Amino acid sequence: MLNLLLQRHQSIKITFITLFSISLFSCSEPEQQMKAPPPAVSVYKVNVEQVGRHREFVARTQAFKEANLRARVEGELIERHFREGAMVEKGQLLLKIDPAAYEALLTQAQADLASKKSGEDNAVRNLKRANDLIGDGYISQLDFDKLTTEESQAKASVQAAEAALKRAELDLSYTSILAPFTSRIGKVNYNVGNIVGPTSNALATLTVTDPIYVSFQVEEELYLNYLQEHKNSENPNDVKIDLSLRLPNDTTYSEHGQLDFADTKIEQGMGTVELRAAFANPNGIILPGLFVTLITESQKKEAMSMVPQAAVQANQQGKFVLVVDNSNIVKQRHVVLGRRINAMWIVEEGLEADEQVIIEGLQKVRPGVTVNPVLKMVDALTGTITEEADEKPISAIEK
Repeated sequence: MLNLLLQRHQSIKITFITLFSISLFSCSEPEQQMKAPPPAVSVYKVNVEQVGRHREFVARTQAFKEANLRARVEGELIERHFREGAMVEKGQLLLKIDPAAYEALLTQAQADLASKKSGEDNAVRNLKRANDLIGDGYISQLDFDKLTTEESQAKASVQAAEAALKRAELDLSYTSILAPFTSRIGKVNYNVGNIVGPTSNALATLTVTDPIYVSFQVEEELYLNYLQEHKNSENPNDVKIDLSLRLPNDTTYSEHGQLDFADTKIEQGMGTVELRAAFANPNGIILPGLFVTLITESQKKEAMSMVPQAAVQANQQGKFVLVVDNSNIVKQRHVVLGRRINAMWIVEEGLEADEQVIIEGLQKVRPGVTVNPVLKMVDALTGTITEEADEKPISAIEK
């Protein structure tokens, strides 16, 4: 019994000491815990640019000028004077067909013409003598008529021989195949040693790609609206429209185009009109036969907000961005997006100029939290995020 009382006394003593220690430790703690600093996020100040109404069309590129080289006479290819894919100058010798047979034909035609001219001279002299004698009755009218016919036939023979000579000269000239214009030459289809002729396929193809044509189809209703809108213009096809290209690698072509041609009829069964634009192509980046996206934009502009692709997210309600307000509190904002220009999206509804959207650190925040915003710049062409600089950022439209 005594041992039991001693154990209980000891237990109460230990409990008292423990509570006293906790009380002392609690008094030494600050009354309030230290709060964690707000997370840092990168933000972009919404930029406003002048943008016009636009449409996008699937289009295909065409050579400005194209020619298939063909053999106009038959013979063996004996020379080639170009490198495939290289530029050739107008009048440059490209291919040569063996001229030996055509040189022989030319010599024969020259000799035949000389013979025919000699016969013509003889017939003219005979007729002249007969004309002097017929009045005196030395030759009959029948003989005179015969000599007249012979003289006419001799003149006709000379004309035929001259035509044959000209044809022989042409055939000989066709053995040298020259470039009809300055252009780039493609793959050669026949090598030296091959026999070619008028029935052969094209020997090679010449193309001019600067400028480059871009052909596209427009719905008849849209084209009629366009014509009615510009009915006071002397030539509706001359009305200026901003034209640009998006290439198959999803990059925007640096050159701008100009409307060049509109067909004069509606394509039956399609209800479309074919239009063509021309783009400068000094570096030969665009090749004929390429599928591209042609972007048309009106010259009447409207101020539209633009945000980087990095700021745009999506949920079941649509596209949204996270906005940092003046109190540095994150808010979710749903937006209506227009077209994309390089690395930027046009915002038709939902954002105003100079608002700040989060572009880095999105995974660290949620709506309603306080953040530490760090202003950054975004390259409008590539989307690269950099530190803020004093110079004015390059416009997405300019790019």
